[in-house]
Amino acid sequence: MSRLEKAIVSMVEVFEEYATKDKNRQLSGTELAELMKKELASPEFHGKVEPAVLQEAMTNLDKNHDGEINFREFSMFLATLARGYYRARNKGKGNKGKPDKPE
Repeated sequence: MSRLEKAIVSMVEVFEEYATKDKNRQLSGTELAELMKKELASPEFHGKVEPAVLQEAMTNLDKNHDGEINFREFSMFLATLARGYYRARNKGKGNKGKPDKPE
């Protein structure tokens, strides 16, 4: 598998592993907290994503306001984390900290 294919498979597998307690395959707040604690444990990652980005992602995560995180919401959360990581990694390399342009 290519790196991108592995990333996609990994994303799905991580979600499914932590969302197993719910028959609707959604993450409760407790499950999401457990996922974040275990899966975002790398000091390098914590150093690259600012706490404000993480808090923003968490605040905006539950788009349908049902108290649980479905796969669509989870995938948007990962995209937010990836953008934050990208910005932090490339700070001072020509992007001057500019926010991403809206699509």
